Amino acid sequence: MKLPYLFPTRYKSTGWIVFFPTLILGFLTVLYDWEPSWLDVKFPTLYNDPLIFGNGGWFKLVEINILNDLLGVLMIVSGLFVGFSRLEDEDEYISKLRLESLVWSVYANYLVLLFAFLFVNGMSFMWVMIFNMYTILFFFIIRFHWKLYQFKNSVYEE
Repeated sequence: MKLPYLFPTRYKSTGWIVFFPTLILGFLTVLYDWEPSWLDVKFPTLYNDPLIFGNGGWFKLVEINILNDLLGVLMIVSGLFVGFSRLEDEDEYISKLRLESLVWSVYANYLVLLFAFLFVNGMSFMWVMIFNMYTILFFFIIRFHWKLYQFKNSVYEE
């Protein structure tokens, strides 16, 4: 079955190769607040907040450490490759699993967000929001591959 919105099959392995090291490095960076000085660069920004970088305004160059930006981009791109690459045996049932997993991940993501709105405050809420950007992809990847694993095991048992 040809689905135009899925990446080619070969992108999945590339996604996994980038996804896990980026995930581990991202957690270590957050945990130890690591920002290597060799990644400090002047970077163009659409809008510069005067409270954070001093000289506010539109279309400025700001001095930032781009590690978090690189990790965020790699996490999103690799997660999309892992989650939305065509499988070798892509059929209608796999498409159904993919859609159900996507809907489930949106529900789960917004339940986490709702919980955070009710019970998390201050700077901790900002961290929840940062991690919440990635949870739809994480939930989708975990649930889709879990359901795929269950389906393949049930087929092999029969």
